[in-house]
Amino acid sequence: MLPGVEINTDVGPHEVHVLGYLVEYTRQPFQAFLGRMREGRIARAEAIVRRLQGLGVPVEWERVQAFAAGGAVGRPHIARALIEARRVATLQEAFERYIGRAGPAYVPRPKLTPEEAVEQILMAGGVPVLAHPGWPQSGPIIERVPQLVEHGLAGIEVYYPDHTPEMVAFYVDVARRHGLVVTGGTDYHGGGMATRAPLGSVSVPPAAVTALRACWEALRARRGDAASSPNCSIM
Repeated sequence: MLPGVEINTDVGPHEVHVLGYLVEYTRQPFQAFLGRMREGRIARAEAIVRRLQGLGVPVEWERVQAFAAGGAVGRPHIARALIEARRVATLQEAFERYIGRAGPAYVPRPKLTPEEAVEQILMAGGVPVLAHPGWPQSGPIIERVPQLVEHGLAGIEVYYPDHTPEMVAFYVDVARRHGLVVTGGTDYHGGGMATRAPLGSVSVPPAAVTALRACWEALRARRGDAASSPNCSIM
């Protein structure tokens, strides 16, 4: 099992996710950063619930917290509360009608750039990887890869449920050109929370794990120059 983290960031109107593999998550500065992120998520979720209540939608903060079950509170938990209140039938409908970016109860989260997320992961001793670049909400994030590489990006999530074979081939080529490690996954969040593909349903070459560990070792060796990334390509 590899320790990891997924950090949500924003680029204009687009949402970009950055993965951190093999992070030393017990480091105090990283825990402080995650604490600030959690506090921001809670404040945002509370504000969304207040907006829903102002719209006459009977969603209670206590039910949202119950769905989070002690974990980080997010919009999917609010969506489940909306389903329970019989205001929507599915998570997708909750986002489309109420809490998505164009919804009447949407509240933006505290802003964080992908570059800042990359730097936080590097400072925690991890390998920063751009998550699912083909995800529609991420917009043209692939055009930003050279800039992210300058900040220390070390990989791209190539294998993903929504990536077509043509997209996979394209992202593999991007990884090769920029010396990035190739990773993959299902984006599984458990319990039906914003999850469409079952855990383990996406096939990832075993060489990706080997390359990921080698990249982590290379980054450790270059810790004195954390703003730059080694060549982590598996090609």
